[in-house]
Amino acid sequence: MEPGNDTQITGFLLLGLSNDPELQPLIFGLFLSMYLITVFGNLLIILAVSSDSHLHTPMYFFLVNLSFLDICVISTIIPKMLVTIQTQSKVITYTECISQICFSTLFAGCDDFLLAVMAYDRFVAICHPLHYTVIMNPHLCVLLVLMSWIMSVLNSLLQSLMVLWLSFCSKVEIPHFFCELHQMIQLACSDTFINDTVLYVSTVLLAGGPLAGILYSYSKIISSIYRISSAQGKYKVFSTCASHFSVVSLFYCTVLGVYLSSAATQSSHSSAVASVMYTVVTPMLNPFIYSLRNKDIKAALLRFFKRATIKGTIVLVVKKYP
Repeated sequence: MEPGNDTQITGFLLLGLSNDPELQPLIFGLFLSMYLITVFGNLLIILAVSSDSHLHTPMYFFLVNLSFLDICVISTIIPKMLVTIQTQSKVITYTECISQICFSTLFAGCDDFLLAVMAYDRFVAICHPLHYTVIMNPHLCVLLVLMSWIMSVLNSLLQSLMVLWLSFCSKVEIPHFFCELHQMIQLACSDTFINDTVLYVSTVLLAGGPLAGILYSYSKIISSIYRISSAQGKYKVFSTCASHFSVVSLFYCTVLGVYLSSAATQSSHSSAVASVMYTVVTPMLNPFIYSLRNKDIKAALLRFFKRATIKGTIVLVVKKYP
């Protein structure tokens, strides 16, 4: 097929995870459940932290932002996937596809930066506890989050504009359940050398940088924990960063798994299945990790539900006896 101009492209075909019609109801139910669990779980974290003054600290300020990003990441991808399965139409318009690339790149990149910021927060709290409140002041916390957003927005706009310059064939089938940036570059009919170069350089800088910061922070944290003499003291210190360490490990292990699986098998379907881990499973598990491993969050959730129950009871009484 001859390459077509971007203006001639009306849409693409999302092949999804499976072409088997019998599996579609199962896939629909599974992903709808995971989507609702993710949104509900992360909203609970946001509401619990926002409503509890004891949790108005830098650590939980960053956690609220992480929960918001997890909702955004999964909401960029899953609703369209569910509509595609329900309507049995695999068509996604050119505009929708570019929008998915833009927002998924934005939120995933910001998620990565925020994990590095949270690692720095734990580093300051454990290695410089006496200066923690001075260093991690509200202005710095807001600035760190703002910089994460700015860097992610700039990268997302750059990658999206680079895709807009590509030409695609008259009919393009995407072997994925969403418009993933790397997949779209591979499917282009025009020369993709500049796109590949920009993608690899930005990945090294914007993913490698936060990863290096996380590794440095945890090397210092482990060194500080090692110098503590008592086992109880070591456990107490490590428990303050255990949830974040679990989330970081889950995020980077799933992302690494995606790239290793795609490189080893050269199969787009295998890459799509592996992508489910970091686009769907990781955002879904984050609230469970923080709520199950964090006593403060569990206590805040209990207080939140108690207040909600009391308010609900009062409303019912007022309605019954006006």
